[in-house]
Amino acid sequence: MKHIRNFCIIAHIDHGKSTLADRLLEFTKTVSARDMEAQVLDDMDLEKERGITIKSHAIQMNYTYKGQEFVLNLIDTPGHVDFSYEVSRSIASCEGALLIVDAAQGIQAQTISNLYLALENDLEIIPVLNKIDLPSAEPELVKDQIVDLLGCKREEIIPASGKTGLGVDNILEAIVERVPHPEGNGNAPLQALIFDSVFNSFRGIIAYYKVLNGEIKKGEKVKFFNTGSEYFADEVGILRLGMEPRDSVKTGDVGYIISGIKDAREVKVGDTITTVANPCSSAIQGFEDVKPMVFAGIYPVDTDDFEELRYSMEKLQLNDASLTWEPEASAALGFGFRCGFLGMLHMEIVQERLEREFNMTVITTVPNVQYFAYTSKGEKITMHNPSDMPDPTHLDYIEEPFIKASIISKAEFVGGILKLCMEKRGTIINQTYLTTDRVELTFELPLGEIVFDFYDKLKTISKGYASFDYHPIDFRRSDLIKLDILINGDQVDALSALIHRSRAHEFGKRICEKLKELIPRQQFQIAIQAAIGAKIVARENISAIRKDVTAKCYGGDISRKRKLLEKQKEGKKRMRQIGNVEVPQSAFMAVLKLD
Repeated sequence: MKHIRNFCIIAHIDHGKSTLADRLLEFTKTVSARDMEAQVLDDMDLEKERGITIKSHAIQMNYTYKGQEFVLNLIDTPGHVDFSYEVSRSIASCEGALLIVDAAQGIQAQTISNLYLALENDLEIIPVLNKIDLPSAEPELVKDQIVDLLGCKREEIIPASGKTGLGVDNILEAIVERVPHPEGNGNAPLQALIFDSVFNSFRGIIAYYKVLNGEIKKGEKVKFFNTGSEYFADEVGILRLGMEPRDSVKTGDVGYIISGIKDAREVKVGDTITTVANPCSSAIQGFEDVKPMVFAGIYPVDTDDFEELRYSMEKLQLNDASLTWEPEASAALGFGFRCGFLGMLHMEIVQERLEREFNMTVITTVPNVQYFAYTSKGEKITMHNPSDMPDPTHLDYIEEPFIKASIISKAEFVGGILKLCMEKRGTIINQTYLTTDRVELTFELPLGEIVFDFYDKLKTISKGYASFDYHPIDFRRSDLIKLDILINGDQVDALSALIHRSRAHEFGKRICEKLKELIPRQQFQIAIQAAIGAKIVARENISAIRKDVTAKCYGGDISRKRKLLEKQKEGKKRMRQIGNVEVPQSAFMAVLKLD
Protein backbone atom coordinates (compact mmCIF):
# COMPACT_ATOMS: atom_id res chain seq x y z
CA MET A 1 0.00 0.00 0.00
CA LYS A 2 2.97 2.32 0.55
CA HIS A 3 3.45 2.25 -3.23
CA ILE A 4 -0.08 3.32 -4.24
CA ARG A 5 -0.99 6.92 -5.07
CA ASN A 6 -4.56 8.00 -5.92
CA PHE A 7 -4.92 11.45 -7.47
CA CYS A 8 -7.33 13.41 -9.68
CA ILE A 9 -6.87 16.32 -12.06
CA ILE A 10 -9.01 19.41 -11.42
CA ALA A 11 -9.24 22.69 -13.36
CA HIS A 12 -11.54 25.14 -15.12
CA ILE A 13 -12.94 24.24 -18.57
CA ASP A 14 -10.33 24.07 -21.30
CA HIS A 15 -7.24 24.45 -19.13
CA GLY A 16 -5.77 21.24 -20.55
CA LYS A 17 -6.69 18.45 -18.09
CA SER A 18 -7.32 15.71 -20.66
CA THR A 19 -4.28 16.65 -22.74
CA LEU A 20 -2.04 16.51 -19.67
CA ALA A 21 -3.57 13.15 -18.74
CA ASP A 22 -2.64 11.92 -22.26
CA ARG A 23 0.99 12.94 -21.66
CA LEU A 24 1.09 11.20 -18.26
CA LEU A 25 -0.21 7.97 -19.85
CA GLU A 26 2.29 8.28 -22.67
CA PHE A 27 5.21 8.95 -20.31
CA THR A 28 4.42 5.92 -18.12
CA LYS A 29 3.86 3.78 -21.27
CA THR A 30 0.34 2.86 -20.06
CA VAL A 31 -1.03 3.42 -23.55
CA SER A 32 0.93 2.10 -26.52
CA ALA A 33 1.82 4.50 -29.34
CA ARG A 34 -0.64 2.65 -31.58
CA ASP A 35 -3.62 3.26 -29.24
CA MET A 36 -2.66 6.85 -28.50
CA GLU A 37 -5.05 9.56 -29.65
CA ALA A 38 -6.05 12.99 -28.40
CA GLN A 39 -8.27 12.89 -25.28
CA VAL A 40 -7.62 9.16 -24.98
CA LEU A 41 -9.68 8.89 -21.76
CA ASP A 42 -12.78 10.55 -23.19
CA ASP A 43 -14.52 7.49 -24.60
CA MET A 44 -17.89 9.03 -25.56
CA ASP A 45 -18.30 10.35 -29.11
CA LEU A 46 -20.00 13.40 -27.64
CA GLU A 47 -16.91 14.26 -25.58
CA LYS A 48 -14.60 14.04 -28.57
CA GLU A 49 -16.94 16.12 -30.76
CA ARG A 50 -17.39 18.92 -28.27
CA GLY A 51 -13.88 18.71 -26.85
CA ILE A 52 -15.20 18.62 -23.29
CA THR A 53 -15.04 15.96 -20.60
CA ILE A 54 -18.48 14.86 -19.40
CA LYS A 55 -17.60 11.81 -17.29
CA SER A 56 -14.77 11.27 -14.81
CA HIS A 57 -12.41 8.55 -16.09
CA ALA A 58 -10.22 6.36 -13.88
CA ILE A 59 -7.06 4.65 -15.17
CA GLN A 60 -4.10 2.96 -13.49
CA MET A 61 -0.44 3.65 -14.38
CA ASN A 62 2.84 2.07 -13.26
CA TYR A 63 5.79 4.36 -12.60
CA THR A 64 9.33 3.55 -11.47
CA TYR A 65 10.88 6.13 -9.16
CA LYS A 66 14.33 5.71 -7.57
CA GLY A 67 14.28 2.00 -8.43
CA GLN A 68 10.88 1.32 -6.84
CA GLU A 69 7.62 0.44 -8.62
CA PHE A 70 4.67 2.74 -7.84
CA VAL A 71 1.03 2.29 -8.84
CA LEU A 72 -0.71 5.56 -9.71
CA ASN A 73 -4.50 5.73 -10.03
CA LEU A 74 -5.46 8.79 -12.05
CA ILE A 75 -8.98 10.21 -12.36
CA ASP A 76 -9.51 12.86 -15.05
CA THR A 77 -12.48 15.09 -14.17
CA PRO A 78 -14.79 17.45 -16.11
CA GLY A 79 -14.30 21.21 -15.79
CA HIS A 80 -17.79 22.50 -16.56
CA VAL A 81 -19.93 23.73 -13.65
CA ASP A 82 -22.79 21.42 -14.76
CA PHE A 83 -20.69 18.31 -14.04
CA SER A 84 -19.37 19.36 -10.63
CA TYR A 85 -21.01 16.29 -9.05
CA GLU A 86 -18.65 14.09 -11.10
CA VAL A 87 -15.74 16.08 -9.67
CA SER A 88 -16.94 15.79 -6.06
CA ARG A 89 -17.18 12.00 -6.40
CA SER A 90 -13.72 11.72 -7.93
CA ILE A 91 -12.25 13.84 -5.16
CA ALA A 92 -13.80 11.57 -2.52
CA SER A 93 -11.84 8.61 -3.89
CA CYS A 94 -8.41 10.32 -3.96
CA GLU A 95 -5.71 11.52 -1.56
CA GLY A 96 -4.21 14.17 -3.83
CA ALA A 97 -5.12 16.51 -6.67
CA LEU A 98 -3.28 18.20 -9.52
CA LEU A 99 -4.65 21.73 -9.73
CA ILE A 100 -4.06 22.87 -13.30
CA VAL A 101 -4.07 26.54 -14.21
CA ASP A 102 -3.77 27.86 -17.76
CA ALA A 103 -0.74 30.20 -18.01
CA ALA A 104 -2.60 32.37 -20.53
CA GLN A 105 -5.98 32.65 -18.77
CA GLY A 106 -5.10 32.53 -15.08
CA ILE A 107 -7.38 31.42 -12.29
CA GLN A 108 -11.07 31.21 -13.17
CA ALA A 109 -14.29 30.58 -11.24
CA GLN A 110 -14.40 26.80 -11.62
CA THR A 111 -10.73 26.50 -10.61
CA ILE A 112 -11.64 28.06 -7.27
CA SER A 113 -14.80 26.05 -6.65
CA ASN A 114 -13.08 22.72 -7.51
CA LEU A 115 -10.17 23.70 -5.29
CA TYR A 116 -12.49 24.29 -2.32
CA LEU A 117 -14.07 20.85 -2.94
CA ALA A 118 -10.60 19.29 -2.77
CA LEU A 119 -9.60 21.22 0.36
CA GLU A 120 -12.82 20.16 2.15
CA ASN A 121 -11.73 16.54 1.60
CA ASP A 122 -8.18 17.25 2.91
CA LEU A 123 -6.45 16.44 -0.38
CA GLU A 124 -2.81 17.30 -1.01
CA ILE A 125 -2.83 19.95 -3.77
CA ILE A 126 -0.06 20.06 -6.38
CA PRO A 127 -0.29 23.28 -8.44
CA VAL A 128 0.63 22.91 -12.13
CA LEU A 129 1.04 25.84 -14.51
CA ASN A 130 -0.04 24.48 -17.91
CA LYS A 131 0.27 25.79 -21.49
CA ILE A 132 3.57 27.47 -20.64
CA ASP A 133 4.60 27.23 -24.33
CA LEU A 134 1.85 29.58 -25.55
CA PRO A 135 3.01 32.96 -26.88
CA SER A 136 0.28 34.67 -24.80
CA ALA A 137 1.31 32.91 -21.56
CA GLU A 138 2.08 35.12 -18.55
CA PRO A 139 3.71 32.61 -16.18
CA GLU A 140 4.98 35.06 -13.54
CA LEU A 141 1.64 36.84 -13.24
CA VAL A 142 -0.34 33.59 -12.97
CA LYS A 143 2.18 32.20 -10.44
CA ASP A 144 1.40 35.23 -8.24
CA GLN A 145 -2.32 34.40 -8.49
CA ILE A 146 -1.69 30.74 -7.52
CA VAL A 147 0.47 31.76 -4.53
CA ASP A 148 -2.29 34.17 -3.38
CA LEU A 149 -4.95 31.48 -3.72
CA LEU A 150 -3.11 28.48 -2.25
CA GLY A 151 -0.57 30.11 0.03
CA CYS A 152 2.09 27.76 -1.36
CA LYS A 153 5.73 28.57 -2.21
CA ARG A 154 6.52 29.75 -5.75
CA GLU A 155 8.97 26.87 -6.32
CA GLU A 156 6.22 24.32 -5.54
CA ILE A 157 4.39 25.33 -8.74
CA ILE A 158 5.36 23.00 -11.60
CA PRO A 159 5.58 24.62 -15.06
CA ALA A 160 4.32 22.22 -17.74
CA SER A 161 2.89 21.92 -21.21
CA GLY A 162 0.33 19.24 -22.07
CA LYS A 163 1.02 19.80 -25.76
CA THR A 164 4.81 19.32 -25.80
CA GLY A 165 5.08 17.08 -22.71
CA LEU A 166 7.31 19.56 -20.86
CA GLY A 167 7.43 19.03 -17.06
CA VAL A 168 5.56 15.68 -17.08
CA ASP A 169 8.44 13.90 -15.30
CA ASN A 170 8.42 16.59 -12.56
CA ILE A 171 4.67 16.11 -12.09
CA LEU A 172 5.04 12.33 -11.64
CA GLU A 173 7.87 12.83 -9.13
CA ALA A 174 5.78 15.37 -7.20
CA ILE A 175 2.84 12.92 -7.08
CA VAL A 176 5.03 10.18 -5.58
CA GLU A 177 6.74 12.53 -3.11
CA ARG A 178 3.90 14.82 -2.04
CA VAL A 179 0.66 12.78 -2.28
CA PRO A 180 0.14 10.60 0.83
CA HIS A 181 -0.43 6.87 0.29
CA PRO A 182 -3.93 5.54 1.12
CA GLU A 183 -4.58 4.68 4.76
CA GLY A 184 -6.43 1.45 5.51
CA ASN A 185 -6.24 -1.95 7.12
CA GLY A 186 -5.67 -4.86 4.72
CA ASN A 187 -6.81 -7.44 7.28
CA ALA A 188 -10.04 -5.68 8.33
CA PRO A 189 -13.47 -6.63 6.87
CA LEU A 190 -13.93 -5.39 3.29
CA GLN A 191 -15.16 -1.82 2.84
CA ALA A 192 -15.23 -0.46 -0.73
CA LEU A 193 -16.87 2.79 -1.85
CA ILE A 194 -18.70 2.80 -5.22
CA PHE A 195 -17.94 6.02 -7.08
CA ASP A 196 -19.32 5.19 -10.54
CA SER A 197 -21.09 2.48 -12.53
CA VAL A 198 -21.80 1.67 -16.14
CA PHE A 199 -24.21 -0.65 -17.97
CA ASN A 200 -22.91 -3.32 -20.33
CA SER A 201 -25.57 -5.12 -22.38
CA PHE A 202 -23.67 -8.45 -22.19
CA ARG A 203 -22.35 -8.45 -18.63
CA GLY A 204 -24.90 -6.44 -16.68
CA ILE A 205 -23.91 -3.56 -14.44
CA ILE A 206 -20.22 -2.90 -13.79
CA ALA A 207 -19.48 -0.94 -10.59
CA TYR A 208 -16.25 1.06 -10.05
CA TYR A 209 -15.04 1.35 -6.44
CA LYS A 210 -12.13 2.27 -4.21
CA VAL A 211 -11.15 -0.27 -1.54
CA LEU A 212 -10.73 1.48 1.82
CA ASN A 213 -10.21 -1.60 4.05
CA GLY A 214 -9.77 -5.33 3.43
CA GLU A 215 -9.57 -6.87 -0.04
CA ILE A 216 -12.08 -8.11 -2.61
CA LYS A 217 -11.45 -11.55 -4.14
CA LYS A 218 -12.78 -13.16 -7.31
CA GLY A 219 -15.61 -15.66 -6.69
CA GLU A 220 -16.41 -14.27 -3.20
CA LYS A 221 -19.99 -13.53 -2.21
CA VAL A 222 -20.34 -9.76 -1.76
CA LYS A 223 -23.11 -7.60 -0.34
CA PHE A 224 -24.17 -4.05 -1.19
CA PHE A 225 -24.62 -2.38 2.18
CA ASN A 226 -27.49 0.08 1.58
CA THR A 227 -29.64 -2.08 -0.72
CA GLY A 228 -28.80 -5.33 1.11
CA SER A 229 -28.46 -7.30 -2.17
CA GLU A 230 -25.97 -10.17 -2.33
CA TYR A 231 -24.04 -11.30 -5.42
CA PHE A 232 -21.03 -13.40 -6.43
CA ALA A 233 -18.02 -11.43 -7.63
CA ASP A 234 -17.73 -13.13 -11.05
CA GLU A 235 -14.86 -10.88 -12.05
CA VAL A 236 -12.82 -8.23 -10.26
CA GLY A 237 -9.91 -6.24 -11.61
CA ILE A 238 -8.28 -2.90 -12.17
CA LEU A 239 -8.93 -0.18 -14.73
CA ARG A 240 -6.31 0.19 -17.42
CA LEU A 241 -7.26 1.52 -20.85
CA GLY A 242 -9.60 -1.46 -20.83
CA MET A 243 -10.53 -3.60 -17.82
CA GLU A 244 -7.83 -6.00 -16.61
CA PRO A 245 -9.09 -8.95 -14.51
CA ARG A 246 -7.20 -9.80 -11.28
CA ASP A 247 -7.68 -12.46 -8.60
CA SER A 248 -8.09 -9.81 -5.92
CA VAL A 249 -8.11 -6.02 -5.50
CA LYS A 250 -6.36 -4.90 -2.30
CA THR A 251 -6.69 -1.97 0.10
CA GLY A 252 -6.13 1.49 -1.38
CA ASP A 253 -6.65 0.36 -4.96
CA VAL A 254 -9.32 1.43 -7.44
CA GLY A 255 -11.05 -1.38 -9.36
CA TYR A 256 -14.21 -2.76 -10.92
CA ILE A 257 -16.59 -5.63 -10.13
CA ILE A 258 -18.86 -7.59 -12.48
CA SER A 259 -21.48 -9.67 -10.70
CA GLY A 260 -24.24 -10.08 -13.27
CA ILE A 261 -26.52 -7.42 -11.77
CA LYS A 262 -29.34 -6.70 -14.18
CA ASP A 263 -31.52 -4.25 -12.21
CA ALA A 264 -30.31 -0.65 -12.29
CA ARG A 265 -31.89 0.11 -8.89
CA GLU A 266 -29.57 -2.36 -7.12
CA VAL A 267 -26.44 -0.24 -7.58
CA LYS A 268 -26.23 3.19 -6.00
CA VAL A 269 -23.28 5.53 -6.29
CA GLY A 270 -21.94 6.15 -2.77
CA ASP A 271 -22.93 2.66 -1.53
CA THR A 272 -20.47 0.37 0.27
CA ILE A 273 -19.48 -3.13 -0.91
CA THR A 274 -18.61 -5.70 1.79
CA THR A 275 -18.36 -9.50 1.97
CA VAL A 276 -21.17 -11.75 3.18
CA ALA A 277 -18.76 -14.00 5.15
CA ASN A 278 -17.15 -11.18 7.14
CA PRO A 279 -19.24 -8.00 6.76
CA CYS A 280 -18.14 -4.56 7.99
CA SER A 281 -20.11 -2.99 10.83
CA SER A 282 -20.94 0.35 9.18
CA ALA A 283 -21.19 1.84 5.71
CA ILE A 284 -18.70 4.43 4.49
CA GLN A 285 -20.05 7.97 4.48
CA GLY A 286 -20.85 8.29 0.78
CA PHE A 287 -21.44 11.51 -1.14
CA GLU A 288 -24.02 14.11 -0.33
CA ASP A 289 -27.19 13.83 -2.38
CA VAL A 290 -27.11 15.87 -5.54
CA LYS A 291 -29.19 19.07 -5.70
CA PRO A 292 -30.77 19.52 -9.15
CA MET A 293 -30.86 23.14 -10.32
CA VAL A 294 -33.02 22.93 -13.45
CA PHE A 295 -36.21 20.92 -13.91
CA ALA A 296 -37.66 19.96 -17.28
CA GLY A 297 -40.05 17.35 -18.59
CA ILE A 298 -38.81 14.66 -20.97
CA TYR A 299 -41.53 12.93 -23.01
CA PRO A 300 -41.36 10.23 -25.69
CA VAL A 301 -42.50 11.47 -29.12
CA ASP A 302 -44.64 8.33 -29.41
CA THR A 303 -46.56 7.61 -26.18
CA ASP A 304 -46.16 3.84 -26.73
CA ASP A 305 -42.42 4.25 -26.04
CA PHE A 306 -42.97 5.32 -22.42
CA GLU A 307 -41.76 2.03 -20.87
CA GLU A 308 -38.76 1.94 -23.17
CA LEU A 309 -37.89 5.50 -22.14
CA ARG A 310 -38.11 4.51 -18.45
CA TYR A 311 -35.72 1.62 -19.14
CA SER A 312 -33.30 3.95 -20.96
CA MET A 313 -33.45 6.54 -18.15
CA GLU A 314 -32.54 3.87 -15.56
CA LYS A 315 -29.54 2.81 -17.64
CA LEU A 316 -28.45 6.41 -18.14
CA GLN A 317 -28.80 7.22 -14.43
CA LEU A 318 -26.27 4.47 -13.65
CA ASN A 319 -23.64 6.31 -15.62
CA ASP A 320 -24.81 9.80 -14.65
CA ALA A 321 -25.57 9.87 -10.94
CA SER A 322 -26.51 13.56 -10.96
CA LEU A 323 -29.65 12.92 -13.05
CA THR A 324 -32.83 12.67 -10.96
CA TRP A 325 -36.29 11.90 -12.33
CA GLU A 326 -39.85 10.94 -11.46
CA PRO A 327 -42.85 10.09 -13.68
CA GLU A 328 -45.36 12.83 -14.56
CA ALA A 329 -48.21 13.32 -17.01
CA SER A 330 -49.10 16.27 -19.23
CA ALA A 331 -52.38 17.01 -20.98
CA ALA A 332 -50.61 17.90 -24.22
CA LEU A 333 -47.78 15.35 -24.28
CA GLY A 334 -49.06 12.27 -22.43
CA PHE A 335 -46.83 10.34 -20.02
CA GLY A 336 -43.22 11.31 -19.40
CA PHE A 337 -40.72 12.20 -16.70
CA ARG A 338 -39.95 15.30 -14.67
CA CYS A 339 -36.15 15.38 -14.61
CA GLY A 340 -33.74 17.35 -12.47
CA PHE A 341 -30.49 18.52 -14.09
CA LEU A 342 -27.49 20.43 -12.78
CA GLY A 343 -27.71 22.98 -15.60
CA MET A 344 -28.62 23.62 -19.21
CA LEU A 345 -25.54 21.90 -20.68
CA HIS A 346 -26.29 18.84 -18.56
CA MET A 347 -29.86 18.83 -19.91
CA GLU A 348 -28.62 19.07 -23.50
CA ILE A 349 -26.11 16.24 -22.98
CA VAL A 350 -28.76 13.96 -21.40
CA GLN A 351 -31.12 14.55 -24.32
CA GLU A 352 -28.34 13.84 -26.81
CA ARG A 353 -27.20 10.69 -24.98
CA LEU A 354 -30.77 9.35 -24.93
CA GLU A 355 -30.93 9.80 -28.69
CA ARG A 356 -27.49 8.35 -29.45
CA GLU A 357 -27.07 5.55 -26.95
CA PHE A 358 -30.68 4.35 -26.68
CA ASN A 359 -32.28 5.51 -29.98
CA MET A 360 -35.00 7.39 -28.10
CA THR A 361 -36.42 10.53 -29.71
CA VAL A 362 -37.74 12.75 -26.95
CA ILE A 363 -39.47 16.11 -26.50
CA THR A 364 -38.06 18.36 -23.77
CA THR A 365 -40.33 20.98 -22.20
CA VAL A 366 -39.38 24.46 -21.06
CA PRO A 367 -36.94 24.16 -18.14
CA ASN A 368 -37.86 25.71 -14.80
CA VAL A 369 -36.88 25.52 -11.14
CA GLN A 370 -38.61 24.44 -7.94
CA TYR A 371 -40.92 26.93 -6.19
CA PHE A 372 -42.91 26.86 -2.95
CA ALA A 373 -46.51 28.13 -2.97
CA TYR A 374 -48.29 29.01 0.28
CA THR A 375 -52.09 28.92 0.31
CA SER A 376 -54.36 31.15 2.38
CA LYS A 377 -54.93 28.14 4.70
CA GLY A 378 -51.19 28.07 5.41
CA GLU A 379 -50.39 24.93 3.38
CA LYS A 380 -47.02 24.71 1.64
CA ILE A 381 -47.04 23.23 -1.88
CA THR A 382 -43.90 22.32 -3.84
CA MET A 383 -44.21 23.31 -7.50
CA HIS A 384 -41.99 21.69 -10.13
CA ASN A 385 -43.92 23.00 -13.07
CA PRO A 386 -46.53 25.72 -13.63
CA SER A 387 -49.45 23.27 -13.72
CA ASP A 388 -48.85 22.47 -10.01
CA MET A 389 -49.78 26.05 -9.11
CA PRO A 390 -52.83 26.26 -6.83
CA ASP A 391 -55.92 28.29 -7.79
CA PRO A 392 -55.01 32.03 -7.54
CA THR A 393 -58.05 32.65 -5.28
CA HIS A 394 -56.51 30.40 -2.59
CA LEU A 395 -52.92 31.52 -3.14
CA ASP A 396 -51.23 33.64 -0.49
CA TYR A 397 -47.68 34.04 -1.88
CA ILE A 398 -44.91 32.20 -3.75
CA GLU A 399 -41.27 31.74 -2.74
CA GLU A 400 -38.54 31.22 -5.31
CA PRO A 401 -34.95 29.98 -4.88
CA PHE A 402 -32.08 32.47 -4.83
CA ILE A 403 -28.42 31.77 -5.53
CA LYS A 404 -25.14 33.45 -4.77
CA ALA A 405 -23.20 33.81 -8.01
CA SER A 406 -19.53 34.58 -8.38
CA ILE A 407 -18.39 35.95 -11.73
CA ILE A 408 -14.72 36.48 -12.52
CA SER A 409 -14.01 38.61 -15.56
CA LYS A 410 -11.72 41.18 -17.11
CA ALA A 411 -12.29 44.70 -15.81
CA GLU A 412 -13.44 46.06 -19.20
CA PHE A 413 -16.58 43.88 -19.21
CA VAL A 414 -17.90 44.89 -15.76
CA GLY A 415 -20.50 47.32 -17.18
CA GLY A 416 -22.10 44.75 -19.47
CA ILE A 417 -22.16 42.09 -16.74
CA LEU A 418 -23.78 44.49 -14.24
CA LYS A 419 -26.45 45.40 -16.79
CA LEU A 420 -27.16 41.71 -17.52
CA CYS A 421 -27.50 40.86 -13.82
CA MET A 422 -29.79 43.84 -13.16
CA GLU A 423 -32.03 42.70 -16.04
CA LYS A 424 -32.22 39.32 -14.35
CA ARG A 425 -33.43 40.94 -11.06
CA GLY A 426 -30.02 40.48 -9.43
CA THR A 427 -28.46 42.54 -6.64
CA ILE A 428 -24.73 43.10 -6.42
CA ILE A 429 -23.18 42.14 -3.08
CA ASN A 430 -19.48 42.63 -3.63
CA GLN A 431 -16.89 43.68 -6.17
CA THR A 432 -13.21 42.86 -5.60
CA TYR A 433 -10.21 43.34 -7.85
CA LEU A 434 -8.07 40.18 -7.85
CA THR A 435 -5.41 41.90 -9.99
CA THR A 436 -5.45 45.24 -11.79
CA ASP A 437 -7.31 43.63 -14.68
CA ARG A 438 -9.41 40.86 -13.07
CA VAL A 439 -12.58 41.50 -11.08
CA GLU A 440 -14.66 39.15 -9.00
CA LEU A 441 -18.32 40.20 -8.83
CA THR A 442 -20.66 38.59 -6.30
CA PHE A 443 -24.41 38.72 -6.95
CA GLU A 444 -27.60 37.39 -5.46
CA LEU A 445 -29.91 36.28 -8.26
CA PRO A 446 -33.19 34.34 -8.57
CA LEU A 447 -32.32 30.87 -9.91
CA GLY A 448 -35.30 30.95 -12.31
CA GLU A 449 -33.72 33.86 -14.19
CA ILE A 450 -30.39 32.16 -14.90
CA VAL A 451 -31.88 28.84 -16.02
CA PHE A 452 -32.55 29.86 -19.61
CA ASP A 453 -29.76 31.69 -21.30
CA PHE A 454 -27.84 33.56 -18.62
CA TYR A 455 -24.60 31.64 -19.09
CA ASP A 456 -24.67 32.02 -22.89
CA LYS A 457 -25.30 35.77 -22.63
CA LEU A 458 -22.54 36.17 -20.06
CA LYS A 459 -20.09 34.47 -22.41
CA THR A 460 -21.20 36.74 -25.27
CA ILE A 461 -20.85 39.96 -23.27
CA SER A 462 -17.40 39.02 -21.97
CA LYS A 463 -16.13 37.55 -25.28
CA GLY A 464 -15.84 34.17 -23.55
CA TYR A 465 -13.64 35.45 -20.73
CA ALA A 466 -16.04 35.57 -17.79
CA SER A 467 -16.27 32.47 -15.65
CA PHE A 468 -19.32 31.75 -13.56
CA ASP A 469 -19.97 29.66 -10.48
CA TYR A 470 -22.92 29.59 -8.09
CA HIS A 471 -24.47 27.89 -5.07
CA PRO A 472 -28.04 28.03 -3.68
CA ILE A 473 -28.70 30.22 -0.61
CA ASP A 474 -32.40 30.32 0.30
CA PHE A 475 -36.02 30.81 -0.81
CA ARG A 476 -37.54 34.32 -0.88
CA ARG A 477 -40.97 35.81 -1.52
CA SER A 478 -41.54 37.02 -5.08
CA ASP A 479 -44.37 38.44 -7.13
CA LEU A 480 -44.65 35.53 -9.58
CA ILE A 481 -47.55 34.71 -11.87
CA LYS A 482 -48.40 31.90 -14.26
CA LEU A 483 -48.32 32.78 -17.95
CA ASP A 484 -50.41 30.45 -20.13
CA ILE A 485 -50.07 30.05 -23.87
CA LEU A 486 -53.33 29.37 -25.74
CA ILE A 487 -53.35 28.08 -29.30
CA ASN A 488 -56.78 28.35 -30.88
CA GLY A 489 -58.23 28.78 -27.40
CA ASP A 490 -56.68 25.55 -26.06
CA GLN A 491 -54.06 25.83 -23.37
CA VAL A 492 -50.71 24.13 -24.11
CA ASP A 493 -49.47 23.22 -20.64
CA ALA A 494 -45.97 22.36 -21.86
CA LEU A 495 -45.44 26.01 -22.86
CA SER A 496 -46.78 27.74 -19.75
CA ALA A 497 -44.23 29.43 -17.49
CA LEU A 498 -43.95 30.96 -14.02
CA ILE A 499 -42.61 34.45 -14.44
CA HIS A 500 -42.19 37.69 -12.54
CA ARG A 501 -45.13 40.05 -13.04
CA SER A 502 -42.94 42.88 -14.35
CA ARG A 503 -41.68 40.74 -17.24
CA ALA A 504 -44.82 38.78 -18.11
CA HIS A 505 -46.17 41.15 -20.78
CA GLU A 506 -42.93 41.40 -22.75
CA PHE A 507 -42.20 37.66 -22.39
CA GLY A 508 -45.71 36.73 -23.58
CA LYS A 509 -45.40 39.01 -26.60
CA ARG A 510 -42.05 37.48 -27.60
CA ILE A 511 -43.29 33.89 -27.25
CA CYS A 512 -46.35 34.63 -29.41
CA GLU A 513 -44.16 36.17 -32.12
CA LYS A 514 -41.79 33.22 -32.02
CA LEU A 515 -44.61 30.64 -32.23
CA LYS A 516 -46.12 32.52 -35.17
CA GLU A 517 -42.92 31.85 -37.14
CA LEU A 518 -42.71 28.19 -36.16
CA ILE A 519 -46.25 26.80 -36.31
CA PRO A 520 -47.16 25.82 -39.90
CA ARG A 521 -50.17 27.55 -41.49
CA GLN A 522 -53.48 25.67 -41.69
CA GLN A 523 -56.59 26.15 -43.81
CA PHE A 524 -58.13 28.19 -40.98
CA GLN A 525 -56.89 31.13 -38.96
CA ILE A 526 -54.98 30.23 -35.76
CA ALA A 527 -54.88 32.58 -32.79
CA ILE A 528 -51.87 32.38 -30.47
CA GLN A 529 -52.47 34.12 -27.16
CA ALA A 530 -50.54 34.67 -23.94
CA ALA A 531 -52.79 34.91 -20.89
CA ILE A 532 -52.45 35.65 -17.19
CA GLY A 533 -55.50 33.98 -15.68
CA ALA A 534 -58.41 35.23 -17.81
CA LYS A 535 -56.59 38.35 -19.05
CA ILE A 536 -55.00 38.13 -22.50
CA VAL A 537 -51.73 40.08 -22.58
CA ALA A 538 -50.50 39.32 -26.11
CA ARG A 539 -51.88 37.90 -29.33
CA GLU A 540 -50.64 36.93 -32.79
CA ASN A 541 -52.66 35.50 -35.69
CA ILE A 542 -51.45 32.94 -38.20
CA SER A 543 -53.48 33.66 -41.31
CA ALA A 544 -55.21 30.85 -43.14
CA ILE A 545 -54.00 29.30 -46.38
CA ARG A 546 -56.63 30.54 -48.83
CA LYS A 547 -57.83 28.30 -51.60
CA ASP A 548 -59.13 30.22 -54.63
CA VAL A 549 -62.67 28.84 -54.88
CA THR A 550 -63.82 31.43 -57.41
CA ALA A 551 -61.27 30.35 -60.04
CA LYS A 552 -63.81 28.30 -61.96
CA CYS A 553 -66.27 31.22 -62.24
CA TYR A 554 -65.70 33.21 -65.38
CA GLY A 555 -68.09 35.99 -66.17
CA GLY A 556 -71.65 35.75 -64.92
CA ASP A 557 -73.22 37.40 -61.94
CA ILE A 558 -71.28 38.47 -58.80
CA SER A 559 -73.81 36.54 -56.67
CA ARG A 560 -72.37 33.24 -57.93
CA LYS A 561 -68.91 34.18 -56.64
CA ARG A 562 -70.36 35.44 -53.37
CA LYS A 563 -72.23 32.14 -52.90
CA LEU A 564 -68.98 30.18 -53.26
CA LEU A 565 -67.11 32.52 -50.88
CA GLU A 566 -69.88 32.23 -48.25
CA LYS A 567 -69.73 28.44 -48.56
CA GLN A 568 -65.92 28.60 -48.04
CA LYS A 569 -66.40 30.83 -44.99
CA GLU A 570 -68.81 28.32 -43.42
CA GLY A 571 -66.34 25.50 -44.05
CA LYS A 572 -63.49 27.44 -42.42
CA LYS A 573 -65.66 28.12 -39.38
CA ARG A 574 -66.51 24.43 -39.00
CA MET A 575 -62.92 23.43 -39.62
CA ARG A 576 -61.74 25.79 -36.93
CA GLN A 577 -64.03 24.18 -34.38
CA ILE A 578 -62.83 20.65 -35.00
CA GLY A 579 -59.33 21.28 -36.39
CA ASN A 580 -56.23 20.43 -34.38
CA VAL A 581 -53.03 22.43 -34.45
CA GLU A 582 -49.82 20.37 -34.37
CA VAL A 583 -47.11 22.16 -32.40
CA PRO A 584 -43.68 21.07 -33.73
CA GLN A 585 -40.81 20.13 -31.38
CA SER A 586 -38.85 23.20 -32.57
CA ALA A 587 -41.56 25.40 -31.01
CA PHE A 588 -41.03 23.86 -27.57
CA MET A 589 -37.29 24.44 -27.82
CA ALA A 590 -37.61 27.93 -29.33
CA VAL A 591 -38.78 29.33 -26.02
CA LEU A 592 -35.23 28.75 -24.72
CA LYS A 593 -33.72 30.86 -27.49
CA LEU A 594 -36.11 33.81 -27.41
CA ASP A 595 -33.33 36.37 -27.63
